[in-house]
Amino acid sequence: MGDPSLNTQDSLVRPGSLRELANVAVPLVLSCGSLSIMHVVDRIFLTWWSTDAVAAALPAGMIQWTAMSIAMGKATYVNTFVAQYEGAGQKQRVSESVWQGLYMALIWGGILLLGIPFAGTFFHWIGHVEAVQKLEVDYFSILCLASGPALVSTVLSCFYTGRSKTMVVMWVNLASVSVNIVLDYWLIFGAGPIPEMGIKGAAIATVLANVCTVIFYAVIIFVNHEAKEYGLFNNCRWNQDLFKRLIRYGFPNGMLYFVDVVGFTLFIVLVGRIGKTELAATTIAFNLNSLAFIPMMGVGTAVMTLVGTRIGERRPQLAVTTTWKAYAVSAAYMLLFAVIYVGLPELLLRPYEPKVVTDEFLEVKKMVIVLLRFAALFSFFDAMAVIFGSAIRGAGDTRFCLYYSLVTGWGIMVIPTFFIWMYSDEKLFYSWAACTSYIGVLGLGYLIRFQAGHWKKMRVIEDHFADPISEDKEHPAQKALT
Repeated sequence: MGDPSLNTQDSLVRPGSLRELANVAVPLVLSCGSLSIMHVVDRIFLTWWSTDAVAAALPAGMIQWTAMSIAMGKATYVNTFVAQYEGAGQKQRVSESVWQGLYMALIWGGILLLGIPFAGTFFHWIGHVEAVQKLEVDYFSILCLASGPALVSTVLSCFYTGRSKTMVVMWVNLASVSVNIVLDYWLIFGAGPIPEMGIKGAAIATVLANVCTVIFYAVIIFVNHEAKEYGLFNNCRWNQDLFKRLIRYGFPNGMLYFVDVVGFTLFIVLVGRIGKTELAATTIAFNLNSLAFIPMMGVGTAVMTLVGTRIGERRPQLAVTTTWKAYAVSAAYMLLFAVIYVGLPELLLRPYEPKVVTDEFLEVKKMVIVLLRFAALFSFFDAMAVIFGSAIRGAGDTRFCLYYSLVTGWGIMVIPTFFIWMYSDEKLFYSWAACTSYIGVLGLGYLIRFQAGHWKKMRVIEDHFADPISEDKEHPAQKALT
């Protein structure tokens, strides 16, 4: 049962205030931060296991994420439906939105299993060295089993994030990350009766952690009064109109995920063709950058939620205020990490050092230090892309994000990287320069689109569900404050 005093306190937070943003964003930042730590720990364990394992983990993981990305984008977009219906006071529609997302997650989770038999052929075509190929196939095939649970847990999390109840999501993620890290160590290196499994153990740990996440959400929903309040178990029927709208707005969001992931996956694949050392260095550099970037996704989800809620209330100007506050905080956060990347790279790389430092690792380390300077440069624009992109998608402007990301990603990063791989002598340096340029242009484009204001007139829910609230009028929460 929830604490009524906490609910009352939340309702008295002034809409559009920094405190409201913090209440929603901080648990999500901690939640996403725990996920980034999990990925870093996973890569550290694999670095201790072998250079081949850590080189295989990033391309195999990204290709599995690519296969799941369209469905994940649609599952994540349930958050916007929940937020806008919550803002409009339509609790039944909140529950129906969650159920349509669950049906979609189960369908796609089954479809994604069909990719397992083709893993060997696919990774052979990619052309990484044979030792890495075998590990990529093992890692990818097992990770595919996690697709269904990952999609289901994402939809269930939207029931809470869309209503700004982000503390629940934080605790669930912290619990599942803890499970993952413990299982990661046991299954990679072996413990007691558990044999050493290497990269297979890392993948199995991910699958089991995703299953645990679904179980955690199911238990919380069953014991919490909110399930009854929202009629969660009475609104499980198939709603064709709502499902179509989820696909209509969620599919471009899913394709956006797909386009972004395909672009970065091809980038990784091309870097992998340069050499195993370059691939390992890129893997570690992206892994370290995730310490800054993944928590930013928590702020992005908070912005998407609050913008969606304000759109449901028909008070878009408050959404503008929240978005700019979120960007100011995010830019300062990313600046801090940029300083760390440039000033303390040796400290960041210390956990990756194997027990016996080899010449191969020293070469990887030298490359990573250079790549972190690129990460420092594009981190500011990363914040811009996440915050302003999340704001316009929270209103329903998903098609622009898709088209713009497609054009800039392929035109500035993927195609130039291909020609760099073909003809340049400084392949790694210029490839990362292309990646940095893409992120910069992406961030600036989203900022311009946000400033244009087209998103203020958009909605994903039915128009008749919300009564307009004048920007000049006080919201009930504000009246309570006064």
